[in-house]
Amino acid sequence: MKISGKVIKYGDNVDTDVIIPARYLTSSDSKELAAHCMEDLDKSFVKRVAAGDIMAAGANFGCGSSREHAPIAIKASGIACVIAKSFARIFYRNAVNTGLAIVEYDGAIDEGDIVEVDFAQGRIKNFTKGYEGTFPPFPVFLQNIIEKGGLLSSMKENKV
Repeated sequence: MKISGKVIKYGDNVDTDVIIPARYLTSSDSKELAAHCMEDLDKSFVKRVAAGDIMAAGANFGCGSSREHAPIAIKASGIACVIAKSFARIFYRNAVNTGLAIVEYDGAIDEGDIVEVDFAQGRIKNFTKGYEGTFPPFPVFLQNIIEKGGLLSSMKENKV
């Protein structure tokens, strides 16, 4: 599986409260959640995000509460993948379970860069900066879960 897109970049410790503010948790509609994604941190996000964009961030992305709404909002906004130096563990699991592609990577990626992520090979190509970096490739079963749109979809398709 490969994903490529333009980067929207954030810093360290982006918590689930700024990914999707608690005042919107009364909805489980992914489009409604996407309409408010990142609004307390970046009011321009929903206007400038395009399908296939890649979100990049620093360390401890997704810290805070265990709400599944956060990866759902990111994915529904059009973000194809989140690349961060590190993820809060519960966010990592929620992202995989909801089919949001994520990668832990510590290379230089900046706002506006065009990057390609190859999950099978464990490679990130930064076309803007002209370099390639590596990360541990996803196991096939995780690639399958993400490609199928999440854990439940994967289980239904595999009749588990």
